[in-house]
Amino acid sequence: MSIKINSLLIHGGTDGDEITGAVNVPIYQTTTYKQDGIGKNRGWEYSRTGNPTRDAAEKLVADLEKGRYGLGFASGLAAINTVLSLFEAGDRLVVSDNIYGGTFRILDNVFNKFNITYTIVDTSDPKKVEEAIDENVKAVYVESPANPLLTVTDIKAVADVAHKHDLLLIVDNTFLTPYLQRPLTLGADIVIHSGTKYLGGHSDVISGFVVVNDEELSKKLYYLQNAIGGVLAPWDSFLVIRGIKTLGVRMDRHVQNAQKIARWLSESDYVNKVYYPGLESDPGYEVQKKQADGAGAMISFVLDERYDYRKFFENLKMITLAESLGGVESLVCHPATMTHAAIPADIRKEVGIVDELIRFSVGIEDVDDLIDDLKQAIESSLKEAN
Repeated sequence: MSIKINSLLIHGGTDGDEITGAVNVPIYQTTTYKQDGIGKNRGWEYSRTGNPTRDAAEKLVADLEKGRYGLGFASGLAAINTVLSLFEAGDRLVVSDNIYGGTFRILDNVFNKFNITYTIVDTSDPKKVEEAIDENVKAVYVESPANPLLTVTDIKAVADVAHKHDLLLIVDNTFLTPYLQRPLTLGADIVIHSGTKYLGGHSDVISGFVVVNDEELSKKLYYLQNAIGGVLAPWDSFLVIRGIKTLGVRMDRHVQNAQKIARWLSESDYVNKVYYPGLESDPGYEVQKKQADGAGAMISFVLDERYDYRKFFENLKMITLAESLGGVESLVCHPATMTHAAIPADIRKEVGIVDELIRFSVGIEDVDDLIDDLKQAIESSLKEAN
């Protein structure tokens, strides 16, 4: 029976417990499993290798992404680390020019040491992606919308370029989740999530996921998952499953709030620029509308220089200054010194991550309260005239 995504969020993967009839998947808080004889087990051996609660979370995220194989990790970066471990010395990746700072850090400071290198390009232009490809490139790595400037990449167009050159296309789908966008259906080979964000949704669990369709690729990733060992714990798996059950209703409210706030910001004289692909004026609007079911709930904006961005953060009353995103509460951050501090200043400036840039993860509070908080925080941060 084929069911729609709002039902799949609740009944996908492993639906309850057949043994007891429990409507929730049990938390199998165990490290090992009794074997019936040498070489005879009941499908489980050791919880780094496999755990029934983690298996349920992995299957659920795979179902939502319309994928065949899912793998759960202790964090989004553990997932990214495992995917990057597919590559060998001398390999190179083409990477979106504004991506999560942690992704840049692991590429620049960890895998670079093993001679796995990268080239940064504007992946919103498929021609630039193709121009960056040579015999050493083995994959294209994309975030869409990208972090923090919400740049939209035409996933199908870049997939066509990648596959023309026998490359893998890796897409980080954290910002939109499979509720709004399913990159595998657009041609991606690997989808990555920081499940810490919208999938968990309540700022109480760190997690990561990888989803693929290809069986051989899944076997390689499973081997690396087991060998590296950064797996998702049973309790954390349970929390992600619990969070996903309300993903649809949460995302609907997140997006509704973000759309109204983005429009309010763009019509105000408080900011110089608003980055949000749900605005008709945004360069990625048409592509976003074509490949996703919504624009998400992340907004970035550049505060006008008349206002002191440091005081803006200090003056907020409801909205919280904090790392992370995707929880029910609204969070703001300063990318230049927080999420993207690992990126060299010259690269930040070149792509547009300026000091006045503010990233806003719009929560599910009353939208008028959020606008009121933004308004008072901005107005009270007006610089004194010289």
